[in-house]
Amino acid sequence: MSEHASVPLSDFREYPPEEMVLRSEAFYQEIKRRHSVRDFSDRPVDERIIENCIRAAGTAPSGANHQPWHFVAISDSAVKKEVREKAELEELEEQQFYAGRAGEEWLKALKPLGTDDQKPFLETAPWLIAIFSQTLGGVESGDSGKNYYVRESVGIATGFLIDALHHAGLATLTHTPKPMRFLNEICGRDSNEKPYILMVVGYPAEGTTIPIHATKKKQLSEISTFI
Repeated sequence: MSEHASVPLSDFREYPPEEMVLRSEAFYQEIKRRHSVRDFSDRPVDERIIENCIRAAGTAPSGANHQPWHFVAISDSAVKKEVREKAELEELEEQQFYAGRAGEEWLKALKPLGTDDQKPFLETAPWLIAIFSQTLGGVESGDSGKNYYVRESVGIATGFLIDALHHAGLATLTHTPKPMRFLNEICGRDSNEKPYILMVVGYPAEGTTIPIHATKKKQLSEISTFI
């Protein structure tokens, strides 16, 4: 067995089995209320909430514990406007996408969700969080070694962030404009980093609706097998 520096596992908390059942059910009831929204209020959100949620995301497991992610939290209205403008510079490509370049099957899948090439939420929402994946890095700041399982690691951290924001009482939208490299310039990030997701964060606008299609979740028997 290889030697490595270690410390006692001092913060694990065990619960009686019946309490574990109740806690797992309570978490399910909480998280199933999470919905992606496209209509946001411009109500401000305390920066401390965003900081805490990003801290939570940063606890996610990652390949070799290299934590190959960086979160750029944007609240400045001028920067959000620039993000929207740059995203909509791809408007022709977006319009072509929704006009048919995506292919009939993909457009048919998107139709029940009502998505289109208009992105007002990029300016309206109080916060945008640009999530970057890093191909190079390490556990210490300034490291420049190879990162491992980057997409998997950043995907898990993104899930943590979504859950934390929902738990705090905020709504989110995971947005992926194509291409997203303009975010490197706006956010001042190195070319070794790749934009992963642009998270839109805030309160739902008054009267916000969600597509019925988005409420349809597969049953446990459809998404799992117990052997």
